[in-house]
Amino acid sequence: MPGENLSRDEAGERAALLSVDAYEVSLDLRSAVGDPVGDRTFRSVTTIRFRCSEPGAASFADLIAPSVTAVSLNGRDLDPGEVFDGARIALEDLAAENELIVDAQCAYSRTGEGLHRFVDPEDGEVYLYTQYEPADSRRVFANFEQPDLKAPFRFEVRAPEGWTVWSNGAGTLTDGVWRFAETKPISTYITCVVAGPYHYVTDSYSRVLGDGTTLEIPLGAMCRKGLAPHFDADDVFLITKQGLDFFHDHFDYPYPFGKYDQAFVPEYNLGAMENPGLVTFREEYIFRGKVTQASYEARANVILHEMAHMWFGDLVTMEWWDDLWLKESFADFMGAFSLVGATRFEGGWITFANRRKSWAYRADQLPSTHPVTADIRDLQDAKLNFDGITYAKGASVLKQLVAYVGQDAFLEGARRYFKRHAYGNTRLGDLLSVLEETSGRDMGVWARSWLQTAGLNSLTPEVRIEEGRVAELAVVQEGLPARPHRVAVGLYRRGDDGVVRYARAEVDVTGERTVVAELAGAEAPDLVLVNDDDLTYCKIRFDARSLDTLRESLGEIVDPLARALCWSALWNLTRDALLPAVDFVELVGRFAQRESDIGVLQMLHAWAGSALVNYVPAAGRSAGEELVARVALRDLRAAEPGSEPQLAWARFFASTASSDADLALLRGLLDGTEKIAGLDVDQELRWVFLDALASHGAVGEGELAAELVRDDTASGKRHHVRCLASRPSAAVKAQAWAQVVEGDALSNALVGATIAGFARSSQRELTAPYVSKYFDSIERVWAERSIQIGVDVVSGLFPAYPVPGAELSVLEAADAWLTSHEGAAPALRRLVLEGRDDLARALKAQGL
Repeated sequence: MPGENLSRDEAGERAALLSVDAYEVSLDLRSAVGDPVGDRTFRSVTTIRFRCSEPGAASFADLIAPSVTAVSLNGRDLDPGEVFDGARIALEDLAAENELIVDAQCAYSRTGEGLHRFVDPEDGEVYLYTQYEPADSRRVFANFEQPDLKAPFRFEVRAPEGWTVWSNGAGTLTDGVWRFAETKPISTYITCVVAGPYHYVTDSYSRVLGDGTTLEIPLGAMCRKGLAPHFDADDVFLITKQGLDFFHDHFDYPYPFGKYDQAFVPEYNLGAMENPGLVTFREEYIFRGKVTQASYEARANVILHEMAHMWFGDLVTMEWWDDLWLKESFADFMGAFSLVGATRFEGGWITFANRRKSWAYRADQLPSTHPVTADIRDLQDAKLNFDGITYAKGASVLKQLVAYVGQDAFLEGARRYFKRHAYGNTRLGDLLSVLEETSGRDMGVWARSWLQTAGLNSLTPEVRIEEGRVAELAVVQEGLPARPHRVAVGLYRRGDDGVVRYARAEVDVTGERTVVAELAGAEAPDLVLVNDDDLTYCKIRFDARSLDTLRESLGEIVDPLARALCWSALWNLTRDALLPAVDFVELVGRFAQRESDIGVLQMLHAWAGSALVNYVPAAGRSAGEELVARVALRDLRAAEPGSEPQLAWARFFASTASSDADLALLRGLLDGTEKIAGLDVDQELRWVFLDALASHGAVGEGELAAELVRDDTASGKRHHVRCLASRPSAAVKAQAWAQVVEGDALSNALVGATIAGFARSSQRELTAPYVSKYFDSIERVWAERSIQIGVDVVSGLFPAYPVPGAELSVLEAADAWLTSHEGAAPALRRLVLEGRDDLARALKAQGL
């Protein structure tokens, strides 16, 4: 739609012209229940008071709505048919002080963008919540949709009888209307409304501040009624309180937004969203079945990540999406920093090194890589830049910055940043200036190296041994531009107690080759680990002797972080076609059972699966799959009954099972004719097993329907849809394709489930006919569907699993589309480029 994709230049012009004093938003959500007359919409009335620096000038407000009933500017009624084009409201002849009133009929969402409406299949109850970032509040109320036009907001909401409504401020129900306290000045994208018959639990947090006053924060947590039996709100509140203690200790700026509610909502596109006073999370963080501690750690990390945003992002907000990293990189770093410093998850840096940085390494090697401070031309660019660079690379760079300037200087810089820019908007330079003040270092040089250039360096040890001792050890840096790295280099040797570190030196790596003088004369190592303790952001390489040690003794490395770093480095070698994928799979088969960190074990399972699907040559794929399935079953049976590793191996076994015997075992575990001591096949694990059986044609539609009757819930519905689409049938694939690509009836969650079932690596022949259909359809899908659904379809249906022998033809088809669609939306081209690059990398690893 013209005008829907706001550009950076347009936002800059509007910010120079306007300043916003206040919003009053009235929503009537009573239409959420009952049978609608025509399309289901809700009434939205918005009053905006704002100033214009050039009286007589023209500008525009943002609104995406089916219809506008009335528009009034400074008492003058405007004709909606003339001033509203479906995305913008034209505002002519502005005064120095203005009042705009817009009365509109807005649409409920099924895509998780705007005001999402969900009907619970379990009990028919309706639940609503909003999700706006980067620019979907305009789907709910008229506004100036850009982060640097902050203002206080007052919301009032009419809702169905018996419902509860929440917003950013504290609310009261009077005469059938929920009225909420005025917020502090915040950006439009972090306003929020949640409404429905949610299950709600309360607690409180108090703290004596430095001036002797007491800060009281009411706490709340909510979920759908159907999830209430599984809701461990006590643990959510525990992490919340630990986080509030930690951030108050380190930030020296009291939490500024009053209450702190946390809503776990259905069909959520993201992990969570940092709406001040009302954080929203995907409800999958409420666990219906048994999960490992890695899942609880991940939830705690997200809770803390969003809490860090209250300061980095909500209190102080980036001016435009170019500096998205100013909130996301900091929140990602602070999530891990506080997780380790405040909670029971003391191994959080292992997860960060193993999982988060893996995401960053992949993103930084795509053709779409970009500097941490990105060039965001418009809102479509912004939507795609919530990626591994902005989050995980940025956080990794900040971890390196702490090593560079020191933790005290870093945190003092943050404290000054909050106080200097509270309720304002900032750019990169604003942060660098306070860090220069507190550290005494030239942050411009550091920023140019780490924030304003893209790409990933590799660090390789170069060791010369003479008479059993290190004559010289140097670190060789590859990749442009060469950057300054503060690294620790660890020397390890094998012994009766395993592979242990006996020497360590920190050094500033600069240029192509840096000698680590401190380690000269040390006893010759069996393993040299550059970037020991994970201080910097780089790909780790090994010398020949170290690689031999890993092949023989990887599982004997005593330190869990060092072991995780070695696994991550080996995975990067595999992806870079420097280590045969079958070798990586064999290493997992030999050493994964000895892994003590459950999160690392689960990551190894995911990597081994990816290696088989993407990087093992087609001729060796069947043998590799048989090997992995055999290892998974062996280690499932060997795991301690009832343990977390047993659960992890059970899930991994299901993902690898393909033989008649393995599928029969899964069926027996489902019907109770087979038992593995201690393994509780709960409802979630039942769906895991059924998914495997369905994808191999071992269960049919009737059996899946019976399972849905057993688990007739929102989660059950998603699992059921995925299993149906995963069946190995041409008719099934045709139906799934039609539902997702040709139709628009499915919600965002069911679109995702259908895509997950359709795109199975074991069904390459069935999906081969859709290669040409994909390239014929994606431009239309991108134009007709919302950005989120467009991203899901274009990314999820890219033909990543070609039939052996046809691989190069898929690359040629992608290249042909890119050549003939140079004028397509840049964000769409980016997604196709990324899919093509992933496939090209896989084929290189396969030797094609």
